[in-house]
Amino acid sequence: MSKLPDGIQRRQIDGQQRLATRGESVYGEPTDGEWRAWDPHRSKLGAMIELGMDHGLEGGETVLYLGAASGTTVSHVADVAGPTYAVEFAPRPARELLSAAESRPNLFPLLKDARKPNTYAHVVESGVDAIVQDVATRGQARVALENRRFLADDGRLLLAIKARSEDVTRDPAAVFADARDELTEDEMGYELVESQRLDDYHTDHLAVVARPK
Repeated sequence: MSKLPDGIQRRQIDGQQRLATRGESVYGEPTDGEWRAWDPHRSKLGAMIELGMDHGLEGGETVLYLGAASGTTVSHVADVAGPTYAVEFAPRPARELLSAAESRPNLFPLLKDARKPNTYAHVVESGVDAIVQDVATRGQARVALENRRFLADDGRLLLAIKARSEDVTRDPAAVFADARDELTEDEMGYELVESQRLDDYHTDHLAVVARPK
């Protein structure tokens, strides 16, 4: 099982051992003083960490987060990371994301489309340590490939693939196989480190850890 990154602890909150980060509450999660529970049922990255996947995070990384929504997961990331660029396309959740960023000076919300990295390439620094991706759209592997330009040579992609966003009529296993193939077939693509289904926490989701080729 992977070591927890610096800044993430298992703490007794609400009578059970839970992942937790130190920061201001964002989504009504239980707290213990300055510590806030990280709910893996509401966070694909939280589920990946809870399952002990080889995430490669140590704490203090520069992170590009694609599909930040209202800030549930990216706020936990920013609690333990360095500069954290949070890309979200929809204006309504982006407003809540702005609120989450008020107490986190290292969290930079970007109202942009993750499918169009050229629109934020002038803001996001190159050589980020990790890309965390959780976008509910078709072409999720393509989004990861388009944003590979920002990732350091020794960086990690932490990707959650939602089968129903790709094709609700297909067998999720077939969707996941196609996504893995697309991620790895290009010379400028990714090398898979690990993949694991997240059904205990998120139905019909596959978590992928990869690094640049």
